Amino acid sequence: MPNQTIVALLYDFDKTLCTQDMQNYAFIPSLGLAPGDFWKIANDFGRKEKMDSVLAYMYAMLRESEKRGMPLTRESLNHCGRSISFFPGVTDWFERINRYGKLLGVQVEHYVISSGLREIIGGSAIAGKFTEIYASEFFYDSEGRPVWPRLAVNFTAKTQFVYRINKGVLDVSDDKKLNDSMPDDSKRVPFPNMIYLGDGLSDVPCMKMMRAYGGQAIAVYQAVNRAGVEQLLRQRRVDFIYPADYREGAALEITVKNIIRKMAVSQQLYEENVKQLRTIG
Repeated sequence: MPNQTIVALLYDFDKTLCTQDMQNYAFIPSLGLAPGDFWKIANDFGRKEKMDSVLAYMYAMLRESEKRGMPLTRESLNHCGRSISFFPGVTDWFERINRYGKLLGVQVEHYVISSGLREIIGGSAIAGKFTEIYASEFFYDSEGRPVWPRLAVNFTAKTQFVYRINKGVLDVSDDKKLNDSMPDDSKRVPFPNMIYLGDGLSDVPCMKMMRAYGGQAIAVYQAVNRAGVEQLLRQRRVDFIYPADYREGAALEITVKNIIRKMAVSQQLYEENVKQLRTIG
């Protein structure tokens, strides 16, 4: 383990940090469509063509934009991120949690693992708060126009990025190091030092990893998805559930800080045990 405890907070984005699907704020209205209409187009197309749902919505974004004579660019998608609305307390959450970790001698890192678009997240007010953003993404030509999917992050593929964070292999093109054998005590962020925050069934694969390997899984909810999140808790798929309120002193912040404190103490005990073993030879 590293000398300083590293705690990684892993977040879904849509309906976890922001209040709805990120495309709903600016991109879909720019097409003259209601969100429900666009998602029906994307989902119907995906079912008809037996296509991965993430690739289907990415294709629908391209097709519906072109049909209206307003082709997408990296810049236009980035601009869409400026319209994203976040849950209460999100914009200053990261600084507060980082400060608390520092008081305990803990280095806190934040990561996004999202099926949404990296380009839109990159234009949002909180883009600079993350060590890495793992999200679906287009490959662009020299004029900034999307020509191919660079990365598609569906629900089960999210778990790949948990392993990357665990091993410290953050480059998505580096599969060799990701799959190399690595002793547990040399992994950059041990699973017990991870906290995953999501909002529903799409996050279950990552939440299951957390619970299986000693991390913590938290589901946040709005009124509309409270029943589903409560079901996750009853089924023991998550450790805790809270309203999506990130403000100082809210229940979510109190629990996250308690978990970080527990992780810091566990690291201190581990180091003391190692020191004693070395002393006695």
